[in-house]
Amino acid sequence: MTQPQSMTGGLSPLEFRQTLGRFASGVTIITAADGQERRGMTASAFVSVSLQPPLILVSVDNRAQMHALLSRPEVTHFGVSVLSAAQRHLSDHFAGRPGPEELVPWFEHEGLPLIGGAVAQLVCRKHEVIPAGDHTLYLGFVDYSRYTDDDPLVYFRGQYHELG
Repeated sequence: MTQPQSMTGGLSPLEFRQTLGRFASGVTIITAADGQERRGMTASAFVSVSLQPPLILVSVDNRAQMHALLSRPEVTHFGVSVLSAAQRHLSDHFAGRPGPEELVPWFEHEGLPLIGGAVAQLVCRKHEVIPAGDHTLYLGFVDYSRYTDDDPLVYFRGQYHELG
């Protein structure tokens, strides 16, 4: 692995965010639980990494409550729910603009909370944890998945969109 020569300078956080906002992405809810607490967090920083073995990656801000939960050694799994076009309110809910908790369609798969009605759900075993600046990358080994053919919620230039 090559080491960066310098990490000073570069784009401002605002310019970087505005530039990356031109990349259309799906919207996911990352979920985890420790037996007493269950938590969800909206994330568009989600990517498939490998088919063999089945690996995905999520990026979590180090200041996020989800980061504190995922950092616990007893939390060995996390979930990823890809939201449908009809689930914009859930993206807002888990992005810090909560609506009524009873409107969250929680369901569990072997004790792990996931979001019902999502286009896809993945159950991931924490495979590797990689510090990366002000975020931490969680590489997950996918143990279970299910999906539908519904349309996903899309995020582009700071706004929600739908396909079609």
